[in-house]
Amino acid sequence: MGHAPAAVTVDGMLVPGERPSWRVLLLCGSSGTGKSRVGYPLARHYGTPIVEVDDLVEALQAMTTPRQQPLLHHWRAHPGDALLPPADVVELQIAIAEALIPAVDAVVGNHLETDTPVIIEGDYLLPAFAVRDSFAGVPAGGQVAAVVLQETDEAQLLENYRRREPGGGEQLHRARVSALHGERLAAQAAEAGVPVVAARPWDGVFRRVVAALGGASLPAVTAP
Repeated sequence: MGHAPAAVTVDGMLVPGERPSWRVLLLCGSSGTGKSRVGYPLARHYGTPIVEVDDLVEALQAMTTPRQQPLLHHWRAHPGDALLPPADVVELQIAIAEALIPAVDAVVGNHLETDTPVIIEGDYLLPAFAVRDSFAGVPAGGQVAAVVLQETDEAQLLENYRRREPGGGEQLHRARVSALHGERLAAQAAEAGVPVVAARPWDGVFRRVVAALGGASLPAVTAP
């Protein structure tokens, strides 16, 4: 059974939780856009657990070899490829996301079958995946939703990385990759009819995401 919806404290205010209209929410977006910063308040608001795609990758890497799953092991096997031209790095990221589809499909199907809500978040989620008719053989029945969080400003992405990883050094290339990856995800979302929400201004992003998901009207608040 899913957790009961709980109030979430945002900007010093208690915002009542609500039961989601979906059973599975895919929180998509490129690296550094603030998915975790939004995802955990969303989970508290809706009373749901979170599955991070990075954890799925770690588990699959532990159970497979680079020969069995070359794409899932690509960055560890070829760390220098992170410095390829941004467009090439994005192509690799999309290919890895596609290789992960069977694992994400199994998780989504399990939550649909057991009728337990969950938020799945990560860089390797494709918005078009959310509009499938079924997952792991379980009919979607309109119970899978998705939203893409997008940050288009490379300077802001650099600042996000600096704050999150103060010892990470210069990350201009990484920010350019993230901005380009975000464009690709946003374009795919537009084709699939999945909402895209601007990551900034942070004042109100929580409210905008909830509204994009068809949730109840909330006061203007700031995600913690």
